[in-house]
Amino acid sequence: MENLEENQIYTCPMHVNIEQKSPGMCSECGMSLVKKNNDKHAGHKTVSFLKKFWISLILTIPVLFYSDLIKNLFSFEAPTFTGSIYLSLILGSIIFFYGGSIFLTSAYRELKGRSPGMMSLISLAITTAYVYSVFVVILGNGNELFWELSSLITIMLLGHYIEMRSVKSAQGALKELSKLIPDFAELIKNNKNETKKVPISELKINDVILVRPGGRIPADGIVIEGESDVDESMITGESKPVTKNIQSNVISGTVNGNGSLIIKVKKIGENTFLSGVMRLVREAQASKSRLQLLSDRAAFYLTVIAIISGFSSFIFWIFFAPEFSFAIERLVAVLVIACPHALGL
Repeated sequence: MENLEENQIYTCPMHVNIEQKSPGMCSECGMSLVKKNNDKHAGHKTVSFLKKFWISLILTIPVLFYSDLIKNLFSFEAPTFTGSIYLSLILGSIIFFYGGSIFLTSAYRELKGRSPGMMSLISLAITTAYVYSVFVVILGNGNELFWELSSLITIMLLGHYIEMRSVKSAQGALKELSKLIPDFAELIKNNKNETKKVPISELKINDVILVRPGGRIPADGIVIEGESDVDESMITGESKPVTKNIQSNVISGTVNGNGSLIIKVKKIGENTFLSGVMRLVREAQASKSRLQLLSDRAAFYLTVIAIISGFSSFIFWIFFAPEFSFAIERLVAVLVIACPHALGL
């Protein structure tokens, strides 16, 4: 636990490029830094899942045609040729090592961190199915599971691609919101005779700032001089510019129109309206991560139950089955059947 805390990275919700190893304030906007979440998709790219999915799907089709499932259901016999009995082995091996490698490396990280979860369960199922099927093909005795293996990996890749895309879209929303805040503000000093460009982290409540035509408003405040139309569409969704004059409230991140505005700062940092919107997005992400933790915990228990049930079944059928291979098939079946439950989690 102490090592996890030592490796914890803190980042600004509004400026994601700001990172440090201890809590503090953002040097650009003054907001409190928050913990950067570590998830099971660390180091993964959404496009890699999609690419692996399409390649695995294409390779799964011939595996399906040469499986016993098609033969038994539709009485369809795939064309045979020299070495065709090894086609499922070759294609299944490519799918396992190429498409399944993401799950295997993620499971290694889970086990290394002593927190087996969903990836460990998936890896256990596909590894068991692959090793068993390889021995079936080599020994020529039993029912290989390359069709089940290929379809499981393909479906899992699709499911995790959809999950990563939703996570990336939420992170992208935060990045887009952070871009609305300008890095600097024009602070008025010496009774409006002088202006100074300062980072927005240096702004204080009741400071007076100048917003020129076309500029973004750096902090929530009230107009004390000037009149202009302000585009608030990125914040409120209102497409029509809103007229602002003396005593009008303005929101940070909105775009000033053709007039100049002199504004007295009323809210800064985490107290601004835009920060509140971003806080709601962060809370939505946090609630999802709590559900992910719950699902990983459930996957851990399911993994333990699957292993215990599988070996219990194996021991039982050793004594009552006519052949040893029958007991092995029951063991593999229990472990593989546990995998689709991970998709539900």
